[in-house]
Amino acid sequence: MSTPSAVIVGVGAEQGLGAALCRLLADKGYHVFIAGRTAAKIDQVAAAILASGGSAEAIETDATDEAAVIRLFEHAFASRGDIAPPDLVVFNAGINRQIAFRATTAAQFEEFWRVCCFGGFLVGREAARHLAPLGRGTVIFTGASASLRGKAGFAQFAAAKAGLRMISQSMAREFGPLGLHVAHTIIDGGIDGERLRSRRPDVDADGLLNIDAIAESYWHIHRQHPSAWTQELDLRPYKESF
Repeated sequence: MSTPSAVIVGVGAEQGLGAALCRLLADKGYHVFIAGRTAAKIDQVAAAILASGGSAEAIETDATDEAAVIRLFEHAFASRGDIAPPDLVVFNAGINRQIAFRATTAAQFEEFWRVCCFGGFLVGREAARHLAPLGRGTVIFTGASASLRGKAGFAQFAAAKAGLRMISQSMAREFGPLGLHVAHTIIDGGIDGERLRSRRPDVDADGLLNIDAIAESYWHIHRQHPSAWTQELDLRPYKESF
């Protein structure tokens, strides 16, 4: 019997959501295609999984580069006797920082859109091209509080994340009837990972989302029965106001 596989796009540091998803899936018996922009980081994630007996390979991929995304999916879906074609794709790429609206340059606005929205379109399109003909599979997009509302200083981020949410909804309506489960998660709060901890080392962990707990929720979405699919799930720590 072939090993199931998954494609995780937007993997960075080992203490990040993308890496947590890769570890969880490897623990579940999946071969994981680990895609991210920084070779050293994804190699480290892959090496840790292999060292623990899991199956993974790192593929350096810029999610904003159409040719690179196409190559990633062609590789992941290439015929292999021992590894089944992926049945799960996660788009987790993103950037975020506060920029005063009047100081935001056109280049900065476009950069946020390219990483957080355009990259999601490319990954979603290639996932649909490969999964829809098979009549099965799951595509999950990582969203944020900004997917629903724009805060002062975050117009560039909110515009991009709102666009990603619309991509997920449009895909769900088009491909759900074909057997492809498309979901969007709203991460409503800070993620307890390396990126946030490096900037705010003294932050209270009880006010943050645990990366492994988020990953478990993604796994739950993937394993849902088709009669009760989630299209959008919001996750927040118990101390987060909303």
